Amino acid sequence: MVAVTPGADSRLRYAWRVCSVTSLGLVLIGIAGSTLNVALPVVVRHFHAGPLESGWILLSFLLVNTASLVFFGRVADLLGRREVYLAGFALFTVASLLAGLSPNVWFLVAMRVLQALGASMILANGTVIITDAFPPERLSQGMGVYIGTLSVAQLLGPTLGGLIAEAAGWQWIFWVNVPAGLVALGWGAAVLRRTPRRPKEPVDALGNVLLFAALSAALLALSETGSRGLASPVVLAGAGAFLVLVPLVALAERRSANPVLDLRLFGGRLLAYANLASFCNALARSALILVVALYFQAARGYDAFTAGLSVLPLPVGIGLASPVAGVLGRRLSPYAVSVGGAAMSTAGLGTLMLTADPATPYWVIGLGLFVAGCGSGTFLTGNTTQVMRALPSGSLGVVNGFRVMIMNVGIVLSVGLSLSVLTSSVGPELRAQVYAATLSRLSPVAVDHLMDGFQRAYAVLFAVALAGAVLAALARSRPTAVQPGAPAGRASTSR
Repeated sequence: MVAVTPGADSRLRYAWRVCSVTSLGLVLIGIAGSTLNVALPVVVRHFHAGPLESGWILLSFLLVNTASLVFFGRVADLLGRREVYLAGFALFTVASLLAGLSPNVWFLVAMRVLQALGASMILANGTVIITDAFPPERLSQGMGVYIGTLSVAQLLGPTLGGLIAEAAGWQWIFWVNVPAGLVALGWGAAVLRRTPRRPKEPVDALGNVLLFAALSAALLALSETGSRGLASPVVLAGAGAFLVLVPLVALAERRSANPVLDLRLFGGRLLAYANLASFCNALARSALILVVALYFQAARGYDAFTAGLSVLPLPVGIGLASPVAGVLGRRLSPYAVSVGGAAMSTAGLGTLMLTADPATPYWVIGLGLFVAGCGSGTFLTGNTTQVMRALPSGSLGVVNGFRVMIMNVGIVLSVGLSLSVLTSSVGPELRAQVYAATLSRLSPVAVDHLMDGFQRAYAVLFAVALAGAVLAALARSRPTAVQPGAPAGRASTSR
């Protein structure tokens, strides 16, 4: 039995206060995004927005947020993590206030861009702040609670968005973030301690610009593939620009003395496979709620509220499993927790794939969703702890930014890919009925064809989850010595 010294007890109390700050930030951003997803039609009707403007209300945030994560991780490494993190809260709060005052749709899109920059400052640094605060042997517990807050946003966001839009007006979708942002900013300023800054180094301006352009081009192509098809000029232009820019990014980063994305950090086996496993998990997880909700509405004829209640086992599973996995992390290695979670997620998706039928009892579907959710919550806790423990402290920000960016790319690809596979089983004239959830009213034959699409969509998600489980199993390296200057416990400890 190890005695707890007064100093260790004080550090642990501080660590849990830090966890409350970072968890509040994750809930704030998660709820802000999910409420707008539900209330988007109200905003579109208010501004009489066309398809282009409507798409950019959501797409602008996703593109800028994903493409700037690595940049703000690097900036925080150099300028101070507390300052960048709190600046993110301030920017997100101000942008939310101005978004509710938008005189036209393009001003709203501009405010969404500012929200995205604030969110990047928060997301790129929250995990790193927890890693710095917790003792290595308690890190998995902190990660479990932090990641479990994802489910809070998934549970509260859609319902809250619908209620706010109907009862108070679309402006309050954004204004509700203002008091929450001020509370988060004040609590963070009171709790977070200043950390020593690294010696000032030149900023890799060329690398930042090229990386941002390459990621924006790739995300634009991925986001438009589902709606416009692979032959769309927008998709082809985005893909072409990405292919041209990637070697330029690699060349610029190799020549830079202080690269924004140090490619040497990602050459190790553990980081390469762990990030690929995270990408697969995000791709398999993100579209699942959308696909299952469409199943209940389009195939079974449920209304939107009932369908929303029917998918709750997934976020409930994530919320319950994440802190449990954190506790298990004190007895098991993060590697074992990660592999076990990935296997559980695969099993849940396999259950849904094998039982895709309008007559399937709900308890079977609910069980599959719950197991998949528990698997994702467990995997995210183990995978995040595994990656953050394996790094020297000087590169935590940039690698965490890269990790979150990879997950966001998986989310972008997940929805487009799943919907394309799902609707491929019905003719073009019926696809609008699928999205409107009215297909079940037309004919049993059309529903039968659609069920083939659901089986294919589940099969694709299952295959991706299975690939993620294999990659998680490969994300294993021999113990290495702690790098100079890195705290104990940050070297690779996977066994």
